[in-house]
Amino acid sequence: MRLAGAALALCLAAAACGRSGPPAHLVLATTTSVGNSGLLDVLAPAWQRATRVELRPTLVGSGRALRMLADGEADVAISHAPAAEAAMLQSHPGWRYRKFMFNEFVLVGPAPDPAQVKTATTLEEALQRIVRSPAPFVSRGDQSGTHEREEALWNLAGVRPQADRLLTSGAGMAVTLRQASDREAYTLSDRATMDQLRSQIALDIVFARDDRLINSYAVIVPDRGPRQADARRFADWLDTGEGRALVAAYRIAKSDVRPFTVWPERAPRDVPDARPR
Repeated sequence: MRLAGAALALCLAAAACGRSGPPAHLVLATTTSVGNSGLLDVLAPAWQRATRVELRPTLVGSGRALRMLADGEADVAISHAPAAEAAMLQSHPGWRYRKFMFNEFVLVGPAPDPAQVKTATTLEEALQRIVRSPAPFVSRGDQSGTHEREEALWNLAGVRPQADRLLTSGAGMAVTLRQASDREAYTLSDRATMDQLRSQIALDIVFARDDRLINSYAVIVPDRGPRQADARRFADWLDTGEGRALVAAYRIAKSDVRPFTVWPERAPRDVPDARPR
C-alpha cells in the first residue's frame, strides 16, 4: 500500500509539472502614435520571437500611460510627454527612464491653407496666423503628449483660438486627424501618424522643422512589479538591442518615409528634458 501511494504521488507530481501555465506576457501602456504609425506591428512580434514573452499593448495618451504604470496596471510604458514624465519621476525616483527615439510634431491643415501658415517664418507666427484665421483648430484635449505640447505652444505664441473655434476630439491622433480633415481644420500631429494617414485625409503639413517641435519618446520601467525583470529586458531591447535596429529600419508601408529616428548614442537619454542634438 505504501509503495502504491508513493507511486501515485509521483504520478500526480509529474502531471502537475507537465501542465503548462499561462504564457509569459508584458503589459505595455504606449502612446497612440507608436501604434498608429505601424511601428508597434513590427516591434511586438519581433520581441515575442526573441524572448517568448507576449507583448500586450494598450494604446492611450501619454498621461494615461504614466498613470497606468503608477497604478500597477502596466508593466512598462512608452511616453512622449516630457513635462508629465518629469512630474511622475519626481514622485517615483526609482523608475528607470530611457529616451530611445524621436521625430517631430508638425502643424497640419487644409490644403488651401486659409490661415497662410505655410508662408510663416517662425513657429510663433504660424500659431498666431491660425488664431487670427476663421478656420477651426482640433485639439486632442486628452492629456496626451501631443496635447501637452499643444498647450505649451499656445503659451509660447501668447495666443489661443477662441472657444467657438477650438474643437476637442478627446481621442487619439488618428481620430483627431480625420476630424480635422472633415472639418477643414488645423491641428498638431506627430509626424509619424500624419505620414501614415497622409493618403487617407485631406490635410497638408503647413509648418515643421523647428527645434521646439522635437518629439521624443521614452521607455519607462517601474521599480517594482511582478514582471519587472521582463520590463527591464524590453527597455534594454528597445534602447540598445534588436528593437533599436528595427526602429532605425522602419519605413511607412509602400513609401520610403522613415517616421522615427533612434536616439543618438552620445546624447543624454535619462532625463525628460534631454535633447537629441
